[in-house]
Amino acid sequence: MSILDLFKYAEITTLFERICDINVLREAYRSVHRNGGAPGIDQVSTKDFGNRLDEELAQIKKELENWSYEPQPVKRVEIPKPGGKGVRLLGIPTVRDRVVQASIKSVLEPILDPSFSDSSFGFRPGRNQQDAVNRAKQIVESGRKWVVDIDLSKFFDRISHDRLIHRLSLQIPDKRVLRLIGLTLRSGIMNKGSITPSTQGSVQGSPLSPLLTNVVLDELDKELERRGLPFCRFADDCNIFTASEAAAERVMKSVTKFIENRLKLVVNQEKSKVALSSAVKFLGMTIIAGSITISQISMARANEKLRELIPRGTSEPIEQTVIRINTWYMGWSGYYRMTEYPAQLTKVEAHIRRRLRARIVSQQKKRRHLFANLLSRGVKRRIITKHIFSNKGRWALSASTPMHIGYPNQWFKQLGLKTRSDERLAHWKSLDTWPSKS
Repeated sequence: MSILDLFKYAEITTLFERICDINVLREAYRSVHRNGGAPGIDQVSTKDFGNRLDEELAQIKKELENWSYEPQPVKRVEIPKPGGKGVRLLGIPTVRDRVVQASIKSVLEPILDPSFSDSSFGFRPGRNQQDAVNRAKQIVESGRKWVVDIDLSKFFDRISHDRLIHRLSLQIPDKRVLRLIGLTLRSGIMNKGSITPSTQGSVQGSPLSPLLTNVVLDELDKELERRGLPFCRFADDCNIFTASEAAAERVMKSVTKFIENRLKLVVNQEKSKVALSSAVKFLGMTIIAGSITISQISMARANEKLRELIPRGTSEPIEQTVIRINTWYMGWSGYYRMTEYPAQLTKVEAHIRRRLRARIVSQQKKRRHLFANLLSRGVKRRIITKHIFSNKGRWALSASTPMHIGYPNQWFKQLGLKTRSDERLAHWKSLDTWPSKS
């Protein structure tokens, strides 16, 4: 029986009973297994759990029904933020706790999601980042070019459990479900062998956290809708749009007051700002002259990542480096291909090839070795001599004519280096109108 089939019996089953249903728990495990992830503090992997699935699910069901279930503390993990500016604190629940959370989410989401704002896009069925960016573009094109870019300081760590449970209670009448969620929220955090009680906050990285995030911030959404303010929100990333700078400044002050006084959250004054859309990053993108572009910050971070992937002074075979680059670039470009300027992807791909050419120059050790290498690849002697025996350094040589002749773009394609710009260029050429170049 599928989860959809189970919902047909809503009138004769309680929410709590559906969460405990063995079929719902089984589907929840499948969801957890698909998402992967590291083991929690018990070191049990999704594969280990799956090897004794029937036994594990039966035990969870029994513990839930007799209220002996106790979620274990989540394992604290620190992930460096892009640009090396601090760390992001994530939590890894045990697999059995992730299964329970996924079961709760699967039962509550169909009830809660329809009530969420149409301007909320994060972690909702049938919605994604591209939808959010496209909506932002539509708002800017309507004439509201000033953006109130609000950054919530340590949002996940500051969520009030009492306020969250109260908001849930407005739509979830089963108090046992609310109690179970409360247990999950208060499971504690284990960091370097020490357990810290969790009196507030929601674990970033758990299956239930995205849904709870939308429950908390739906109160903000409803307030913005009441005021008639167009906005786009993706999780805790929220942009509000106005037609003038003065209006944006007023909105910043009043919305900040609402967030801090009503929601008991904190607005990061240093990162929040009022600016034209062309100066604001939203989900890694920027709306410039009515077109979606990859933000300057995102482009800079891509270059930082390439320096990490293709470092100087290494003897690693170029084939191995290409495999690593492909893994990163296809993921990165898969997201950023929403740009309406394919030349941005072309620029990143060109930078990849240049760093690889610089690697080739470095691995030749001596100029005469590089000379012989390029000569063997069909580059004319006079062209090689003009560039290779100059005072140019490794980086300058990587962009020189003989390196481009000896190692053309096609050579890298044959080596297996993947690209995305050709695909996006063909897409835009197929359209009747191209993005404005203004």
